[in-house]
Amino acid sequence: MDKVTHSTHSNLDILHEDNHLIVVNKRPGDIVQGDKTGDVPLSEVVKQYLKNKYNKPGNVYLGVVHRLDRPTSGILLFAKTSKALPRLNKLFAEGKTKKIYWAIVKKAPENESGVLTHWLVRNPKQNKSYAYKKEVAQSKKAILEYKVLKKLDSYFLLEIDLKTGRHHQIRAQLATMGCFIKGDLKYGADRSNKDGGIHLHARSMELEHPVKKEPITFVAKPPEDPIWNACL
Repeated sequence: MDKVTHSTHSNLDILHEDNHLIVVNKRPGDIVQGDKTGDVPLSEVVKQYLKNKYNKPGNVYLGVVHRLDRPTSGILLFAKTSKALPRLNKLFAEGKTKKIYWAIVKKAPENESGVLTHWLVRNPKQNKSYAYKKEVAQSKKAILEYKVLKKLDSYFLLEIDLKTGRHHQIRAQLATMGCFIKGDLKYGADRSNKDGGIHLHARSMELEHPVKKEPITFVAKPPEDPIWNACL
């Protein structure tokens, strides 16, 4: 994916916008914040969109509340005000958001549904997390619930209710069952996807609005491809 298309905001898929929040449907390959690649991050694309839309002369405020891995798609929420950001950070830190993911895997799990609990250790040099069944040094507890939502011709659609937000959590935990996510070479898939993404999608999010204090829900359509289309 080239940097030019990622630096324009004409293809931003905006799911919701109000005075305090902006929610986008992230594409596989988009990076949330700047890194050593030098690629234009989505946070800057959203800032530019807001600057243009509201004719703002100076810098635009945008708070990054959470992240999605670069190859992952789906719901990404930003704070538009300094009032909303700490409140959203608190909601996420206290686990008061309900986050549902969809994952396409080649192998079905032994059980149709279940809870996975592991202790994850992040290796920064490899940018990879390793899952252990018992607590080890520098590990963080990771919990998710999963269920088989649909059987496709050659794959299975899993729905994941994420209970904790750890680095590469879903990818690492599903790999322990041999349920490698389609396209995820880093965690055991046999081949990559053409677009460099993986078939992991942040499908929905529920939380309390940080200012209005009312419940809000966002749902994001998966990327356009035959396998995702078969899930809808």
